[in-house]
Amino acid sequence: MYDDIKMNWRDYSVHDENNIKGFFVEYRWLSNFHRCEILYENLIFPTSENAYQGAKIILEERKKFVEITAYDSKKFWREYTPIDKNSEEWDNRKYDVMYNILSYKFSHNEDLKNKLINTGDKYLEETNHWEDTYWGVDYKLGGENNLGKILMKIRSELKNEIL
Repeated sequence: MYDDIKMNWRDYSVHDENNIKGFFVEYRWLSNFHRCEILYENLIFPTSENAYQGAKIILEERKKFVEITAYDSKKFWREYTPIDKNSEEWDNRKYDVMYNILSYKFSHNEDLKNKLINTGDKYLEETNHWEDTYWGVDYKLGGENNLGKILMKIRSELKNEIL
């Protein structure tokens, strides 16, 4: 985090006719912290963040993640037994895990599905100030924006289903 200043999302996000950069306020539903039921490996999680963090730990301990907040799931997953032998194993599957979780989120929640489709061709980016450069784009460091890429891919797939 940037300790020198307290960041406000308004300082770096862009919401205009071509972009949704920063999943805040009216676009909070794009965030993994948005509450909506996610079925993942026979458990119903309260958010996609809970499902994603739960996917990192063994099945026997995963049920705890259906009852905690998204923030706590991100904070406490390291206290549980990892399902992968090492970080390389997780790195090799985390994109697919997120894709599957978000595919469920938008294909099984009609209101979210319609909202995503209604973003049209806008560029979606998880712009942030918390140094997430894999899933998002840190406003100072840059990043890969894999969360935004997955969302745009799912949006395209949902549009194609309609045609």
